[in-house]
Amino acid sequence: MENKTQTADLNSLRIDRSQKSNPDNKKRILSFVLKMFLGIVFILLIYFGYQKLFEALPEVELTKVTLQTPAQSNAVLTASGYVVAQRKAAVASKGTGRLIFLGVVEGDHVIKDQVIAKLEDNDIKAQLDQAAANLKLTESELSDATNNFNRQKELLEKGLTSKSEYESAEWRLNRVVASIELAKAQVRAAEVAMENMLIRAPFNGTVLTKNADVGEIVAPLAAGVNSKAAVVTIADMSSLQVEADVSESNIEKIFVNQPCQITLDAYPQAPYKGFVAKIVPTADRSKATVMVKVGFANYDKRVLPEMSAKVLFLNESDKAESKTEKPKLLIPKSAIAIRNGKQVIFSVKENLVEEKEISTGKELGDYVEVTCCLADGETIINKPKDEIKNRIEIKIKSGE
Repeated sequence: MENKTQTADLNSLRIDRSQKSNPDNKKRILSFVLKMFLGIVFILLIYFGYQKLFEALPEVELTKVTLQTPAQSNAVLTASGYVVAQRKAAVASKGTGRLIFLGVVEGDHVIKDQVIAKLEDNDIKAQLDQAAANLKLTESELSDATNNFNRQKELLEKGLTSKSEYESAEWRLNRVVASIELAKAQVRAAEVAMENMLIRAPFNGTVLTKNADVGEIVAPLAAGVNSKAAVVTIADMSSLQVEADVSESNIEKIFVNQPCQITLDAYPQAPYKGFVAKIVPTADRSKATVMVKVGFANYDKRVLPEMSAKVLFLNESDKAESKTEKPKLLIPKSAIAIRNGKQVIFSVKENLVEEKEISTGKELGDYVEVTCCLADGETIINKPKDEIKNRIEIKIKSGE
């Protein structure tokens, strides 16, 4: 028997190297590896993101650097209001007609009884001429009636005329005299109507607004759709006061002639000295306030009606100081920390802390003057804790 090992077909054990590897298998492997890598990166991002999110940041309270005067720091009360002219008039015509002359514009100064406008008066001129002519006519009859009366009186005394003739002459004379008085009254009425066509300034003042133009119809009550009542609005610029609303609960802190400081929103760096001129003896029930009128001790041309203003009601002891002291940069004393023996504050910008060394000056109640390194309106941390350091990130308390 032949040996089986000799007859075995060894060709079946050969590896067929002619077959290439399947490319789809490589793609599957690469895709799996890539997904594993992205999954690991995503998990790491989530981990560090949550760690950052729940990291305990210091919570702080903020305040601001403010530019104030000593009076502002020690003020009894602060109120807001508007500059109002206490003497103001909307000047209108007493007659009705077309406006043919307007001699002023906004900002012009006028004096009392100055003619500032004129209405068309041709029809009234005709009436005046007619009344004057009628007066002359009746006056011309006066001489004849007087002579006739005197003649009848003499004849009656001599018995040469009857009493009825005398009474008739007397009646005629009285009638002519009455007609003259009536004609004079008609002349005066026409003159008054002429005067009503002129619009005069009621007092010395400044024109604030021009309400009508030449060619428009002007009427006392503006009865027509296209008619105007007031021609101009005039204010006495020497009567300006600030009208401020003070809460009922604080009105007991206010008294007449109390020193005040008036600051116009338009010129915050130039406060004016003032005083309480009047406390209006009635309350506004809708706002629960009482109006207080504050007068200016002195003011310039920059002060205009309807400007918004803030009023500081001062203590009597602050009266002299408020005259000379200039505004100062102030911060709360509680905002100052001691680091390495130095006074510092912590400024905040985009939730990052910046430590600044400061120099301080005069103390004003709970505030202290800062003489360098800060600006008006800058945000700083109030009551900084020991954990507050330079360049750290902080969390701002809600409501700040």
